[in-house]
Amino acid sequence: MTAFEEELHAVEKKVSAQLSDGRFQHCLRVSDYARKLAQENGVDENQAALAGLVHDYAKERPAEDFLAAIDRFHLDPDLKNWSRAIWHGVVGAEMIQDELGIDDPAILDAVRLHTTGDGVEMPTLAKIVFMADYLETGRDFPGVKEAREITDKSLDRGVFYQLQHTLSFLAENGNVIYPKTFTSYNDWARHFAE
Repeated sequence: MTAFEEELHAVEKKVSAQLSDGRFQHCLRVSDYARKLAQENGVDENQAALAGLVHDYAKERPAEDFLAAIDRFHLDPDLKNWSRAIWHGVVGAEMIQDELGIDDPAILDAVRLHTTGDGVEMPTLAKIVFMADYLETGRDFPGVKEAREITDKSLDRGVFYQLQHTLSFLAENGNVIYPKTFTSYNDWARHFAE
């Protein structure tokens, strides 16, 4: 077993202890899919696998934990107006660094951005985790096959596809939409309109 495999196995145990089995299995599939996308896009596979594994580490924490962490880590107080759907990425990255000792800025950014996306300057690892979370093999929603095909051809086009469909889904269901997700969508829309 390589040193990385040992590290990944140790992190798997810690992530598993924080999550339901279903959520943990999702994290394993995201890790695998992130590794695949990393191979296709010239990114370190181990870094992608670790980022995919930990991306939902904080997903099932109680709201009080997130609210306390927003204060403890001196994050934007506006975050308190949102929910776990946003918190588990933006605030979860701080918990991952604090509790798991992962301090790779690229991994932490990938976790932070997987709930909101980012504009065209989004780092490649963050794009990979964003898409791996959306496309992992357990996902089955209208358009997932098309999204996988688009992403296999162009990671950037995949990111834009996801932002388009996520915004549409949220709006159709009358859900509030985090401002950064709008900003991310607009940046990509301008990029592809050029």
